[in-house]
Amino acid sequence: MTDKIVPCLWFDNQAEEAAIFYTSVFKNSKIESISYYGKEGFDIHHQKEGTVMVVEFQINGQFFTALNGGPIFKFNESISLQVFCDNQAEIDYYWDKLTSDGGEEGECGWLKDKYGLSWQIAPSILPKLMKDPLKADKLMKAFMQMKKIDIDQLMKV
Repeated sequence: MTDKIVPCLWFDNQAEEAAIFYTSVFKNSKIESISYYGKEGFDIHHQKEGTVMVVEFQINGQFFTALNGGPIFKFNESISLQVFCDNQAEIDYYWDKLTSDGGEEGECGWLKDKYGLSWQIAPSILPKLMKDPLKADKLMKAFMQMKKIDIDQLMKV
């Protein structure tokens, strides 16, 4: 048995499409395997035999499972994936890729991708900056005004 924690992302029927999208956005990423629904369990899962059931993939060494479970559950903001970026070019890249084709910009570096999955695109320096009690309130005020985080603006605080 392993101690690895693997997030399982529930999709209606876009698991393979989403895994291909995510592995195209993030470097050092790949699809590990794809499994398909068989005849067994149709009365429960209602998926046609031969359709994609599970896609296992990696993003920068983190394993994920994408499951085609049907329309029962939807993503919401109570779970998000954080991407810490070392510079503005990285923030811009991930922001643009993940909001493309129907994604939605949110506040404070949050966004939803075209599948409804929430992401936080943040500068890697932010947690350190927020620990400074003399700057924390000003930083909070600054990034609460932003959608996509602007590192230069934060550094001026």
